[in-house]
Amino acid sequence: MKTYDIKKLRASEVSTLFADVEMRLAIMSSIGLIQHFQEEIDRIETVIAKKFKVKEAFKKLLTVPGIGEILGLTIMLEVGHIDRFPTVGDYSSYCRCIRSLHTSNGKVTGYGNSRNGNKYLSWAYLEAAHFARRHHERIQRYYERKRAKTNKVVAIKAVSHKLARASYYVMRDGVDYDEARLFV
Repeated sequence: MKTYDIKKLRASEVSTLFADVEMRLAIMSSIGLIQHFQEEIDRIETVIAKKFKVKEAFKKLLTVPGIGEILGLTIMLEVGHIDRFPTVGDYSSYCRCIRSLHTSNGKVTGYGNSRNGNKYLSWAYLEAAHFARRHHERIQRYYERKRAKTNKVVAIKAVSHKLARASYYVMRDGVDYDEARLFV
């Protein structure tokens, strides 16, 4: 059972699903905590939405899968001017979506400065990737293909990198997100 399904459970449903009294108590406690934290998150997001607004130059960013108002604000505030990144690779590197790996003759010679870049952008694109993986079919298929070849961490990081690249072009060119261009 997924968290989304658990959030919708009622006390009568919990008692029919679980015979053990202690298990029912634990599940009802968890549901109460989830609801409490969701109310707190909603209250914080309301305050943030009143204080900040997405600038016109960043409005198109909200068309990228997984990026809503809060992540859009986070990206806007952390990026500043997109013009300071001459290439999409520079932006992806700043977002920590690319490994910092040095090779020579096929051998690893060093890992560079893996802490370089913006950890908040890295977090924002990972959050967007998780959301997009759950709610967008084409991204979910891409994630599953990657996961079959590697592991979950590498697969979600690949989705994050795709979203960062797409976001760069959306912000730089001022165009809507185009799914066909993401999976070329």
